[in-house]
Amino acid sequence: MEILADELIEARWVLPMQPWRVIEHGAVALRDGRIVAVGPAAELAPRVAATCHARLPGHALLPGLVNAHAHAGMTLLRGYADDLPLMRWLQERVWPAEAKWVEPAFVRDGTRLACAEMLRGGTTTFSDMYFFPDAAIAAAQRAGLRMVAGLVVLEFPTAYARDAADYLHRGLALRDRWLGTPNLHFTLAPHAPYTVSDSTFAQVATYAAQLDLRIHIHIHETRDEVAQGVAQSGERPLARLKRLGLLGPELIGVHAVHLSDEEIALLAGHGASLVHCPVSNLKLGSGIARLADWLAAGITVGFGSDSVVSNNRHDLWAEMRTAALLAKGVSGDAAAVPAQQALHAATLGGATALGLGDETGSIEPGKAADLLAVDLAGADQQPLYDVASHLVYCAGREQVSDVWVAGEHRVSAGCLQSDDESELRALAADWQLRVAAT
Repeated sequence: MEILADELIEARWVLPMQPWRVIEHGAVALRDGRIVAVGPAAELAPRVAATCHARLPGHALLPGLVNAHAHAGMTLLRGYADDLPLMRWLQERVWPAEAKWVEPAFVRDGTRLACAEMLRGGTTTFSDMYFFPDAAIAAAQRAGLRMVAGLVVLEFPTAYARDAADYLHRGLALRDRWLGTPNLHFTLAPHAPYTVSDSTFAQVATYAAQLDLRIHIHIHETRDEVAQGVAQSGERPLARLKRLGLLGPELIGVHAVHLSDEEIALLAGHGASLVHCPVSNLKLGSGIARLADWLAAGITVGFGSDSVVSNNRHDLWAEMRTAALLAKGVSGDAAAVPAQQALHAATLGGATALGLGDETGSIEPGKAADLLAVDLAGADQQPLYDVASHLVYCAGREQVSDVWVAGEHRVSAGCLQSDDESELRALAADWQLRVAAT
């Protein structure tokens, strides 16, 4: 039977991710923004009638990467607060800068820069947690990325909202305005246990259950955070979340650097997911998360870039490689977190953590056509014995040649299709002059 398609993509290797396999000389057919067929090119190509036919003879084709935790609007502060531990970083640099500069235009322009960087690096989905999410959504829609917009909740006032009730009101109203928009999803995003009260957490839990929303939260990022939680409430932050009814399959815990054996088992038993941000954790001196133990416990894991104020890059390739190498170094086991697991976390693991595992994260018929192609033909990529390990330990975002989001070709032959890079450079330069002058 003939398969009608808008595009047929042939590649030297296709990595569907679910189930795990490598298809040598594979092909993927797309129609109406979705994947309609995947398999060996010799079998699939003769059956497909496609409007466009892309041939990538030296490339690997895999699902688009999922950045499961970012603060995209902060991209205009890249490198602004380097070489400081978390609380000094926040209190002395980040929060004062945000108080002066963060408003809708700042968030819009920062998110535009972040989206361009992520797309060029093969990220097709990102989960955001920041102020003025309307502005971030508009930027993501313009760029064509799939976005999970976090509805931020804090107790203290910012330029965005006055108090926890105002944050919740604004966030839920925003969700109502944008509900049904293509490529847009939502989470509730209480910032962290040290910035959110018990009564607000109770409201968050109620809204999450009523609206079927996941809860995206920083948790156990530093030893000081855990100690502060014990001093204030008499219990560790994760125990507090459990007591307040937030621990379940809807919870997405970010960082989780300082977890005990019992806490890892608790998260696994409740079906919660975790997002690992290894580069940010290293740069802020927060520590090294127990990734191998999370995976061994059966926890769903994704990777995140965090902000470029604590990382300097929205680069999932760097997160993958760093995560796999740290897991080996910490455990003393060279087999810990092999390439297959790292690739899974960067794609389907992140999508599943965000509640999007049925929509994206793997190359399967029926799913959104969120794809990236990696050019492995260069001399600096030779020789190549195992494409999965090569992608994690050798290739990087500079090898990404093409990116599709919902079937739309957003990066072609390394060139961004959805925004003007000269305009983005000018925006960044203008903001840099303003911020540096203060």
